[in-house]
Amino acid sequence: MSKSYRYFNSSPEIIRLAIFMYVKFPLSLRHVEDLLFERGIDICHETVRLWWNRFGPELAAKIRKKRTSYPKQYSNWRWHIDEVFVKIGGKTHYLWRAVDHEGEVLDTVVTKRRDKKAALKVLKSLIKRYGLPMAIVTDKLRSYKAAMKELGCQNKQESGGRLNNRAENSHLPFRRREYAMQGFRKEETLQKFTSIHAQIYNHFNGERHLVDRQTFKKFRSESMTEWRSLTA
Repeated sequence: MSKSYRYFNSSPEIIRLAIFMYVKFPLSLRHVEDLLFERGIDICHETVRLWWNRFGPELAAKIRKKRTSYPKQYSNWRWHIDEVFVKIGGKTHYLWRAVDHEGEVLDTVVTKRRDKKAALKVLKSLIKRYGLPMAIVTDKLRSYKAAMKELGCQNKQESGGRLNNRAENSHLPFRRREYAMQGFRKEETLQKFTSIHAQIYNHFNGERHLVDRQTFKKFRSESMTEWRSLTA
C-alpha cells in the first residue's frame, strides 16, 4: 500500500489515523478535522473525504481477504439476515445485512426493493462466498421464503419471536453513523460505505461481552497491530 501514498503530501500515519477515526467511530468529516487539529494536524474535512474514498475500499478488501483466508474466521453454523429502511435523496431503499451467530458481519447489500429478486441477490452473494449454512434466521418477510424455495434451501429457514435480534442489533453501529453523516445522497455511496464500515467493524470487534478484560485488551492490541501492518 506504500506506493499509493506517493502523491499525497501527508504522511501514511496521518492518513491511517484519519481513516481509522472516520470509519471506526460515529464521527462526521468535520469532527475528524477538529480532532486532528487538536493533535496539531491542520487538514480540511474534504481531505479526509478524499482519503477514505481512496484508501477505504483497499483496506476493506485486505481485511476481508485476510479474514476469509483462514477457515475459522467465519461461521456456517447459523446466519442472521435482516433489512432496514434507509432514505437516499428522499427515496426509500433497503440495506440488507447478514451476520453469523457471533455478530461477524458477512455481507451488506443495498437494494431499491425488498422483493424476491432482492432477497435472491443477497442469498446468492452469501452462498457463493461462504457456502450454505446449517440455518438461516430471518424475519417473516415472504421474500425470504420465496427466494429460499427457488434456491432449494427452504428447510434451513428459521423465523419468529426474537430469533433475529442478532441481525437487528448489528444495524445499530450503522444507524449511529447514518445520523452523524446526515444521511446518504447516492445508492453507490451507501453501498461503498457500508462495505468498508462492516469490514473495519469486524476487524476491531473484540467481542468484549464474551471475554474477560485481559483477553479483550489482548485482542484489541492485536487488532491495532494488524491494522498498522495493513496500512504500512
